[in-house]
Amino acid sequence: MPTLGSLPAGRPELELAVVVNGSPRAQAAEISGVSTIVCEQILQDGAPAALGQGSLVLITGPVPPPLRGRITAVLDVLLQRMSRDGSAGLVVSAAGARQLFVPSVVDAASSLAVPLLVTSAPAERWARIQDEIQHRRLVAAERRAAQLNSLVQELPTQLADSRSMQRIADWLARVLDCQVLISEPEQVLAASPHTAAEQLVRAIIRQSVDGHPLKPVSGPHTQLISLAPASAADTVLAVSRAAPFDEGDLRLLRHAAKLLGLVDQAHRDYRATSGAVHAARGAAFELLLDGEVGKARRVMANLSPGLLETETVRVFVVETQPSHREQALRRCMTAVGHQALIVPAPGDDRRIVIVQPVHPCEDASTNVSGELRRLVGSLGLSSSLGGSGVYSMTLLAHALHEAVMAQRFAAFQPDLVALSVHGSDLVSLLPQAEAQHWARHLLNPIMCDQAQWESMRETLPAALAYPYTVAARRLRLHRNTVMRRASRAAELLRMDFGSIDDRIAAGLAMELVTQREAAASPRLTAAKPLALAQLLDAPQVHAWAQTLLRPVQADRRDLLSTALTWLTFDTHVEPAARALGLSEVTVRSHLRALEGYMQRDLTTLTGVRDLQFALHVVTGQPDLRSGRRDMTQVAC
Repeated sequence: MPTLGSLPAGRPELELAVVVNGSPRAQAAEISGVSTIVCEQILQDGAPAALGQGSLVLITGPVPPPLRGRITAVLDVLLQRMSRDGSAGLVVSAAGARQLFVPSVVDAASSLAVPLLVTSAPAERWARIQDEIQHRRLVAAERRAAQLNSLVQELPTQLADSRSMQRIADWLARVLDCQVLISEPEQVLAASPHTAAEQLVRAIIRQSVDGHPLKPVSGPHTQLISLAPASAADTVLAVSRAAPFDEGDLRLLRHAAKLLGLVDQAHRDYRATSGAVHAARGAAFELLLDGEVGKARRVMANLSPGLLETETVRVFVVETQPSHREQALRRCMTAVGHQALIVPAPGDDRRIVIVQPVHPCEDASTNVSGELRRLVGSLGLSSSLGGSGVYSMTLLAHALHEAVMAQRFAAFQPDLVALSVHGSDLVSLLPQAEAQHWARHLLNPIMCDQAQWESMRETLPAALAYPYTVAARRLRLHRNTVMRRASRAAELLRMDFGSIDDRIAAGLAMELVTQREAAASPRLTAAKPLALAQLLDAPQVHAWAQTLLRPVQADRRDLLSTALTWLTFDTHVEPAARALGLSEVTVRSHLRALEGYMQRDLTTLTGVRDLQFALHVVTGQPDLRSGRRDMTQVAC
């Protein structure tokens, strides 16, 4: 847009001559348009009641002789109104300049700082200037409207969007080609580019050392604007560039500062509200841990009506890196916040606790667990998920303990998820390198001959797990073939497959070598392997065993004694019942109770194995044998 100072030199065709310069501010002001008035009209009708800000008033035509006596009074009123409305200046055609610019009018213009000019150009040239100015104003208005619309698009859709300030800072830097910094005294909230803080921090320090509230001021091509001057907030928008900011740029900055102020206040309010909500959730969780279910329900009544009104509950634990926990917490809230109580684990900066109320007849294995499984998968290898079974709401502390134990196991699972300790795979919890070493030493006599090993690895797992008739049917072999191969394996391994101890040891070794063997297993060495009991002496295995047997120990019946005696008699009920002085029906009832508590099928070798190993870890009994042969034997 042209200014009054640039118009004489920039538009020589207007043939302008300056009579009164006006103030420097008037010279720098942009001209918003040209208002043309015929001299005869103004002398007859008087000065216009209102003039547009920045408009240049052009008086054309000769002065009628009968009206020359009114000239001073009319121009005096016109100059007063031009000063009031912020008009750019008064231009008179040369034909009427002598009559209009009398000394009193020139003096009045000087005192009011209204520029006076004389033009020799015809009115048609001024009409073209008016059309050009209006076109430029339209283009500028459309550009500013597009900029403001673009600025509004940068506003966050959610108050918790921590990236909104950075997006607005990036937008300002791009649109105004400047450096942008949004900061508080203690921290930088956003900067664009990232080096902007180094350039602008000095200007902010200079403005702050005075001890006065920040007001919009400008240095050499630098602008500092408080985002909330009315509340004396310390958040400041600072911008700087090589070229000066024009009035349009400054208006855009003020608009951006208002929006940033709203975003800043929204963030502060959200943090305050969010902090109160998190505190309430944390209090409800602590009450649940103490068994105060009624009080916890009252705390959550306004936040999540009906959430804790169930009688049963399931607990999940997500573990991630401390630096990622806040992000993971927000993602958990987004995924399942309407279905569960979610809190950071007290005293542990790596864990998040999710309490899922379970309604009667509801499938507790879906919904929340599925969402959490997907969440942990997206968080990467640094995260894991553990879950408990379904517990009474009053026993939430027990559910939490089980979930924590399961989460520890999850680190040993391929998908980093263990949704229940009861479903955890014991074999994956063993120290894998040591377990492989033990298994390969144990099975070495039947692995020396490759042809013999091929038949053994096909037959032996089924022969150990099932009666020979069942194993033969599953393998589609003759029963005598299965029996002959199993007998040969027992002979080479110096084991008795009638003993549950030897069947469990051989079955575990076969699983490790045939199903868990690494792609490039190390060659067998003369180093003595660990004993089976030593393999089980790992923290995660201890946690697994304690959690598996905890509900068994809570039963008023001595189920552990029944289990130990049953294992001592190689899982035969009749001699176990005689040794215990119980009926066979009672022993079988105890075994069914064990199956329910442990969620294991004790008719399978895997179920019996988990019972035996858990008993050994928790009670020290029964003693574990790795086979009767000399374990120092090495490769053939």
